[in-house]
Amino acid sequence: MARDGSVFRKHSQYEYRVVTFDPDTTVPDARRLLTEEAEYGRWELARTLLYIGGRRKVWLRRKIIKVSSTL
Repeated sequence: MARDGSVFRKHSQYEYRVVTFDPDTTVPDARRLLTEEAEYGRWELARTLLYIGGRRKVWLRRKIIKVSSTL
């Protein structure tokens, strides 16, 4: 299982993370990694793209929680 890179971006109310999988990454391995991200990092699937040759690009997003000081 290999991830080429991960990019974080912030837009209005959501934070986005782009994860790229190599063609040799199996579907069960990719699914397991994305499930862990969703479960522990509170990420949700926003978009997927499958390129010719087998490379996969996945966009994850999560809501930005703004914390206000109580002091």
